[in-house]
Amino acid sequence: MIRGDTALLITTSYAYDGDGSEAAGAFVADLAQELATIMPVRVVVPGKTESKRMHGAVEVWSFQAPDKPLSLLTPAHPGNWSAIVRTLRSLRRTVLAANQDERVLHALAFWVLPSGWAARALWRQHGVPYSVWALGSDIWSLGRLPVIRGFLRGVAVDAVTAYADGMQLGADAARISGREFAFLPSTRKLAAERFRPVSCAPPYRLLFLGRWHPNKGVDLLIDALALLDDKDWLGIAEVHVAGGGPLEDVVRKGVATLQAAGRPVRLSGYLDRDQASQAFAQADRVLLPSRVESIPVVFSDAMKFSLPVVSMPVGDLPALIGSGTGWLAQRVDAEAFAAAIRVSLASEHDDAAIRNMSERFAIEKIAERIAAVARRGERGDSRND
Repeated sequence: MIRGDTALLITTSYAYDGDGSEAAGAFVADLAQELATIMPVRVVVPGKTESKRMHGAVEVWSFQAPDKPLSLLTPAHPGNWSAIVRTLRSLRRTVLAANQDERVLHALAFWVLPSGWAARALWRQHGVPYSVWALGSDIWSLGRLPVIRGFLRGVAVDAVTAYADGMQLGADAARISGREFAFLPSTRKLAAERFRPVSCAPPYRLLFLGRWHPNKGVDLLIDALALLDDKDWLGIAEVHVAGGGPLEDVVRKGVATLQAAGRPVRLSGYLDRDQASQAFAQADRVLLPSRVESIPVVFSDAMKFSLPVVSMPVGDLPALIGSGTGWLAQRVDAEAFAAAIRVSLASEHDDAAIRNMSERFAIEKIAERIAAVARRGERGDSRND
């Protein structure tokens, strides 16, 4: 019989400051603070040493992790094995220590591996039930490795509930693990206050906010903007490109070329929480040119600020945008994205569809759902949560 009252979140990404560089980490941190308004919360996160501190209302326990992101410690490279073993040992040790007073009622792992592995160790030793939340890196990267896929399947099957932050991702996770994964979107908390209403007529302000990485398609965006003609640009007051990443040279050179041609393009680095809120509040359209995507956190941000989106047809975005929340490119290439931008400049958005979608991504409702599962304290079926 579990006598605890505390939710334990276990994560490999956690953003204390919300500087904009870690979307998944910002989501976990925001969710932890929101859940703490309902019940006591502890979080196990990566750090330089094993330590304990407070972050707002949340008790944070750090396990010792390498300086580089854990997502780069792929087991496919033998050179990473010793670092992986050290990190896993520290993660397991810290998770068990976080329950030394036996107050943990339920553990929630972000993501299936390696956090779910540590949550299962807690369950096996102390009977604390756990849930897992799948991310694309779990299923689409680690799930391809035969031995790791077996660990992933075992962790998922033993979980009380299993979530995925995308609909297609959930279907793929179910196929690998043999159990259902419920769709539960990742989002973050922003002060969604607009300085002015979203414009209903051109010229519009367009925003790209995200990593400058091939998967996010920022190079396709630059190419698409170059394909717009003088008539198209009459409908654009500004294109704001914000973020950072490995394609920085491509982005900066492309933006410089557009600016030299007299195009109203503005460049920023990563935006912290307040800066991101200001950028969304000033925009009229959000641009999602991703080559590979499930449901980006930026999509939920856009919905909070009543912003329609222009998107590539990848992941779950066709289903979400098909409900009236924006415009979809016909293919994943620069020409098709330029055409979608062009259509958006000549079209009005659907306020009602965007409001309905925003409700689905409300972090308050997600926290309530997790608290209900934690307090139930028994094995459940994710299809019924």
